Amino acid sequence: MSERRRDAVPLACVLGDMELVRPLGLAGIRCAVAAGPAGGPALHSRFARPALRWDGAGGDEEGLLGALIGFATAQAEPPVLFYQEDSHLLLVSRHRERLAEAFRFVVPAAALVEDLVDKGRFQALAERLGLPVPATRRIRPGAGTLPDDLGLRFPVIVKPLRRDDGWFAVGGAGKALRADDPAALRALWPRLAGAETDLLVQEMVPGPETRIESYHVYVDAQGGIAAEFTGRKIRTLPIELGHSTALTITAADDVAGLGRDIVRTLGLRGVAKLDFKRAPDGGLHLLEVNPRFNLWHHLGAVAGVNLPALVHADLTGLPRPAVPPRARAGVSWCRPAQDWRAAKACGLSRLAWLSWALRCEAKATMSWDDPMPWLRGVAWPYLRGRLAQRFRRPRAREEPPPHRAEAKA
Repeated sequence: MSERRRDAVPLACVLGDMELVRPLGLAGIRCAVAAGPAGGPALHSRFARPALRWDGAGGDEEGLLGALIGFATAQAEPPVLFYQEDSHLLLVSRHRERLAEAFRFVVPAAALVEDLVDKGRFQALAERLGLPVPATRRIRPGAGTLPDDLGLRFPVIVKPLRRDDGWFAVGGAGKALRADDPAALRALWPRLAGAETDLLVQEMVPGPETRIESYHVYVDAQGGIAAEFTGRKIRTLPIELGHSTALTITAADDVAGLGRDIVRTLGLRGVAKLDFKRAPDGGLHLLEVNPRFNLWHHLGAVAGVNLPALVHADLTGLPRPAVPPRARAGVSWCRPAQDWRAAKACGLSRLAWLSWALRCEAKATMSWDDPMPWLRGVAWPYLRGRLAQRFRRPRAREEPPPHRAEAKA
């Protein structure tokens, strides 16, 4: 698309990273990336003009709101707002009236957002609506106590109600902790008590992370499914209960069918990702519903179904981009540095992983047609840090104090 035609397309304001900027850029949509003082790789993308910065840390909600609204009101027409993290979703949902004066955006009903983000409220909602979720109990571990009989079948997993509740200090890099029997749960109890918050204990669906499949959808304002696709995890880091490092598009009709049913039951509007785990008998168990944009949208766009571009078109009155009946199954995405570590942990040889990674159609932050996010946003900061370590001058050694006799002289 020519620069003149690109400039005529209303701006997208992105609270997110390259995995959200990339699908918008591929559709010819200019992005203003919202970034704090630390910046980020997405600021260096050829799709990111101009950039939006604010001075506060990640928790400065009012500062971010002010920066967003100030930026949007200075534009010729209201930008389209995209959000990628739970904290950004809650910001948009809880301040939707203020933001709607300056932006265009899609977001589900406020009560539904709160129910889906808080995993305890989601469990109660799912049980009330009869959704196929694993049996779960809410707990609050205390120092000097022992877990009660929860009435669950082991193994179980323990996870936070919200991802930003200080879980890292308790659960480390993984999304949850596993306990194979009551003794293992008792051994975890003092560690869990350190969270000083409510947690969820959930029956674990047997099988590796490769059995986690997902349904991705954009439901328009009229309740119609504008587009959808399904996918599956290939690898995570850690390899159990970890974060995604490699993904692939699938053509799973049962995942899509169940996903549609659940979205209709919830009355959801906007975008969503529904995570399922397939049990050994083939049944699908719903793990969570995330009503926000996410890293899968990069992969979906490469596979032919660009959900962010469809949202942008609907909100700006532009024609919707063409969507194939299905996303291309087998198209894959990876986060190279982390995925190599995950592949190594799975026993994959370096050569086998490299051969796969070179064939991988989408890579986090890396692309030949937009290299600066990786070169300037990832490689250069890493290299600069290593050089600073190597050539940092050692502190001058302090001279020993003079001997008392010398001091008197």
